[in-house]
Amino acid sequence: MKKLLIAILIFVAIHNAVAQEGEDVGWVARFGLAGGFNPSFVFPNLDPLNAEVRKMGLSELSGSSLFLWGGGGYAYIMLIDNLRLGGIGIGGSTGSKGMVNGYNREVNYNFGLGGVTIEYTLPFIKHMALSVGAIIGAGSQSIEIYQNKNDFTWGGIWGKVSSSGILMHDDVNYEISNTFFTLVPTLNLDVPINRFVAVRLGGGYIFNFNESWKVNNDRNISGVFKELTTNNFFIQTGVYFGFFGF
Repeated sequence: MKKLLIAILIFVAIHNAVAQEGEDVGWVARFGLAGGFNPSFVFPNLDPLNAEVRKMGLSELSGSSLFLWGGGGYAYIMLIDNLRLGGIGIGGSTGSKGMVNGYNREVNYNFGLGGVTIEYTLPFIKHMALSVGAIIGAGSQSIEIYQNKNDFTWGGIWGKVSSSGILMHDDVNYEISNTFFTLVPTLNLDVPINRFVAVRLGGGYIFNFNESWKVNNDRNISGVFKELTTNNFFIQTGVYFGFFGF
């Protein structure tokens, strides 16, 4: 509830800023459409995960930031001056693996989000576009855990789950996942190189509205650290191609 209230207050503030544009003061409405690539960084708190990774004898998952790759686009709708609608989808992963006590061990962390973008470009900024808005959509994160020895055979895999199979074995294969609705307030600056190419720098704050996790075939799992579902910042860059009327 607290997260939702904060998100609502942010949207009210954006709406009021748009409403206060007031009477015509000579500003020219922006227009254009574009699409392109969005290299980005997100900053999840992986401390609880790295604590378990170290116990497995593996090195920690790299760094405090996670590189995401994807793309997006937008178009000014023209029905409302300086308002543009679009979409974005980004994702990335990091992992650690190694041979420990004769076992192949591996842990991967994956993160992604996508949704509709709604942005208002401030009309008093000239020759570039400074836009406030939000991404409304969904995100997911997952943790993959593996442990095994040697290679596999078709019959050996099915033998482990048949009625006559061996109940105790050394293989571990778990995927723990969290899928969430997200509302991401954003601030983006688009600087045109020319009428057809622009570069972007921006950022936002990812709200995660679901703290529950599932494991493997959609089974519930308890005891997952809340740090893994905390809200976090992300930085967005980009190269966009289209037509720009800044």
